[in-house]
Amino acid sequence: MKPLSPTDQLFLWLEKRQQPMHVGGLQLFSFPEDAPDDYVAQLADQLRQYTEVTSPFDRRLDTRLSQPVWVHDDHLDLEHHFRFEALPTPGRIRELLTFVSAEHSHLMDRERPLWEFHLIEGLGHRQFAVYIKIHHSLVDGISAMRMIQRMLSTDPSQRNMPPIWDLRGQVTRDNDGDGLSIWRSMVHLLGESGKQLGTVPTVARELLRTINEARKDPAYDSIFRAPRSILNQKITGSRRFAAQSYSMKRIKAVCKAFGATVNDVVTAMCATALRTYLMNQDALPEKPLIAMVPVSLRKDESSEGNQVGVILANLHTDEGDAGERLRKIHQGIQEAKDRYAKMSSDEIINYTALTLAPAAFNFLTGMAPGWQTFNVVISNVPGPKETSYWNGAKLEGMYPVSIAMDRLALNMTLTSYNDQIEFGLIGCRRTLPSLQRMLDYLEDGLAELEQAAAL
Repeated sequence: MKPLSPTDQLFLWLEKRQQPMHVGGLQLFSFPEDAPDDYVAQLADQLRQYTEVTSPFDRRLDTRLSQPVWVHDDHLDLEHHFRFEALPTPGRIRELLTFVSAEHSHLMDRERPLWEFHLIEGLGHRQFAVYIKIHHSLVDGISAMRMIQRMLSTDPSQRNMPPIWDLRGQVTRDNDGDGLSIWRSMVHLLGESGKQLGTVPTVARELLRTINEARKDPAYDSIFRAPRSILNQKITGSRRFAAQSYSMKRIKAVCKAFGATVNDVVTAMCATALRTYLMNQDALPEKPLIAMVPVSLRKDESSEGNQVGVILANLHTDEGDAGERLRKIHQGIQEAKDRYAKMSSDEIINYTALTLAPAAFNFLTGMAPGWQTFNVVISNVPGPKETSYWNGAKLEGMYPVSIAMDRLALNMTLTSYNDQIEFGLIGCRRTLPSLQRMLDYLEDGLAELEQAAAL
C-alpha cells in the first residue's frame, strides 16, 4: 500500500469526462529486415508470455480512511491492458492518428491499474506502431519517457526484449523530479512550507522586480494577463491528435544563424503555427499569446536535483516578421533564465508557484475566467539520442500525447529523438477544428526562419 502524494491526488480530482488526465506516447517502428509478413502477430504472441507485471503497472486505486492509496492488484487481467489491434484499410498514418485520437479520448477504468498498451498492425511499408497511455497520477511525462527508453536498445540484433509492464531487474523511479509542472510546483510550495520560508526574501524580490518591469514595459504586461482566445474555452471529451517529425539539422542551422537555442526555435515555430491557424480562423487576438514553457536550467551533465524552470513566454504572435519574432522570443526566454540563475532550486519552485497561482486557481475552480495567465503549453521532453530498436524493429519516430483541459484546449508537446524533433499536438476536436493543419503551419514556420536566416 502506498498513499498518493497531494500532487497525484490532484490529477484524480481534475479528471472528468471531458478532461481525461492521462498522458501517452506513440512509437512508430519498421520491421526487422529478415522479419516475416506476420511479424507483428508473432510479436503479440511473444508479449503475451510476459505475465509478471512490475511496479507501477501492478497498482490500482483504493481508499484507506477516505484517502486514495495505491495497492497491488491481485487480480490483474493482462488482456485488458495489452491490446493487439489492426488499423482499417488503407492503413495510412491518417488512420493511425485517428485511432490514437479516439483512444486518447476515453477515460480509463479506476477499478483497474490505470494504463494501456496497444500493439497496432495494418500500417503500410512494413511498419507497425505502439500506443501507450498511463494516468498522470501514476507517472509524470519524464518518468514515462524514461520507462519507454528502458524498453528500447541501441542494438538491432537484440531479441526477447520485454514490454514496458515487465521491466524486472531494471531501476525505476516514480515521478522523477526533473518534471516541473504547475501542480508539482505549488504542492511543493504548500507541502514543505517550513523549508520554503528561507526562500521568501529572494522570491519576493524577483517577483516585485518582474511586476515593476510589467508596469514600465507594455510588452511585459502580458506576462500576467494573457489575451482571451479560442484556445481558452471549455472543451469536450473528443480529441484530435496530430504528429510529425522535423529535421534537427534544419533547426540547429537556424539556431546558429540567430544565436538561439533549439528551445527558442521550436517555440518560434509553435508561435508561427498558432498565428497562422488563428488568423485562418479569424480569431487572432491583438495582444500576443503567452505560452507556459518548461526550460532546462542544467549547467552540467548531472541527473540529480530539480533543474527545470517553468516560464511564461511571450510568443509575439502580433509580430509579422518571423525572424524578429524569434529574436524577441529568444530575448524573453533568456531574461527568464537569467532571473532563475540568481535563485536556488527551491526559490525557482516558489517563484513559479506564485506566478502561476492565478492559472491554477482558474483551472481548479473556473471562478476567474477573465484571468488568463497563459494560452497554451509548449513542452519539450528529451528522448533517446541514438537510433533505437525494440526486438530488432527500428524506432522511426516517437510522438508525445499529452493533456488538453478546460480553458487550455491545446497542448503542444515535443521530444527529441536521434536527429529529429517529434511534435505531438493534442487538442479538443470541437473547439479547434482542422487541428491537423497546424503541422503544415509548423513546417511553414521553420521555412520562414530559414528564409530569414538566408539558409
